Amino acid sequence: MRFPELDTIRTFPFNTRVPALVLALAAAAASGQATAHHGWAWAEDEQSTLTGKIQSISMNAPHPTLQVSDAAGATWQIDLGNPNQTERSGFAADSAKAGDSITVLGNRNRDRERNHMKAVRITIAGKNFDMYPERITSK
Repeated sequence: MRFPELDTIRTFPFNTRVPALVLALAAAAASGQATAHHGWAWAEDEQSTLTGKIQSISMNAPHPTLQVSDAAGATWQIDLGNPNQTERSGFAADSAKAGDSITVLGNRNRDRERNHMKAVRITIAGKNFDMYPERITSK
């Protein structure tokens, strides 16, 4: 069987084809990972609440995260909004510290083996920080 559309590719030198193919495959893989990680498909539709103590705060890109220990001592990763959303919510690196009590309203990972949640709102010392106000389904 002959594939004429491959004739164009075959005319490029081998040392040009391989890097181009590797680059195209890497870009496709990265875009799939970014979509899966940054979208909401991995999270449950129903929102839940987690209370605990902050273990650590990271304001690093691609989005800030918190490590929170719950009452049973399990550690949860809490994804906040992207850096701009997190800033608009009023939350900054100095808004909280390790040991502070926190309540997280968000969407838990569909994989119940993972202690991972995407926050729509966090509450610290009675102050709400709404990462995704348009997604809050319960007050």
